[in-house]
Amino acid sequence: MGKAADLSEFDRGHIVMAQRLGTSITETAQLVGCSRSAVLSIHAKWINDGDTSSRRQGVVYPCVIKEKGHQRLSRLLKQNRRLTVAQLTAQYNAGPSASVSEHTV
Repeated sequence: MGKAADLSEFDRGHIVMAQRLGTSITETAQLVGCSRSAVLSIHAKWINDGDTSSRRQGVVYPCVIKEKGHQRLSRLLKQNRRLTVAQLTAQYNAGPSASVSEHTV
């Protein structure tokens, strides 16, 4: 049985829908394949917040690419719109600024 954080958004939606339809907590847990406490916590979060996501609100990550980097990426993309992410990352990393991953680009 997985933890509440391990459940996908689809499973969380199943939990909320099953509870709204009147399914018992035990039946819902068996349906989704999680613990009863996970069903309770997800349903309570949905009732209180209207949202089931486990993301922490208000967490802001620092920008890896600064303003000049954004301008450089835009310029590279305007030069050739058919670049893949891998090619764009390679061209960006070939320049003077810090290297970044494909995920960042």
